[in-house]
Amino acid sequence: MLIEKLGIHTQVSRMADNTVFTQDPQPGMPNPNIMEMLLERFQRLPELDRKLFAYGPIYLGINSAFAGLIANSFFRRILNIAQARFASSLPMGILPFLTTIAGYNAVVSKPLLSGDLNCPTCALVRGGLVASVGGTLYPVLLALPINAGLASRYNTAPMPQRGNTIRFWITICQPVMRKLSFILILQALFGVYLSSKHYAIYVKMLELPPPPRIPKPNA
Repeated sequence: MLIEKLGIHTQVSRMADNTVFTQDPQPGMPNPNIMEMLLERFQRLPELDRKLFAYGPIYLGINSAFAGLIANSFFRRILNIAQARFASSLPMGILPFLTTIAGYNAVVSKPLLSGDLNCPTCALVRGGLVASVGGTLYPVLLALPINAGLASRYNTAPMPQRGNTIRFWITICQPVMRKLSFILILQALFGVYLSSKHYAIYVKMLELPPPPRIPKPNA
């Protein structure tokens, strides 16, 4: 457990300035003292590690944005859409970018900095899932209604008959998913790699020595 690694007692402890820690929070609630200690150690990491931890999710989001643009392009070709190129491309680039960053920070970065993620396998699985879902599956699900609406508005492709809608759109999505399968694998591998590096940085924080205690001046 993180508390054991940091050598923090589970009941009452004292900080360097002799203030008393409060009792442990309820299960599932982050301990503010642990978060403060981890943030302090994070600031003492090498600059390269701090930049990788802070900006790594941005690169993951950029990959998701490219996957969104590629998925949008595939749907436009299948449905013969030539109109509203910018209007359909803008959300397909921005939304996967923001969603992937927010999802990764929520399930990997923030739990690491709060001491709630102490399982390396869990970190790798979370990183891979966020990258694959945010970088491939979500862009496909987002591009489908956007381009379906454009195809219906401009009559660029025959729309399905009533009762055959689900089968029609599954048929449309299948070639797109096949073409994006390689991107899905690459994005998942990149998410696993990034989360492994972030967990290694987290372990490095735990191994840092505590800051030296500054004696109080005599009155």
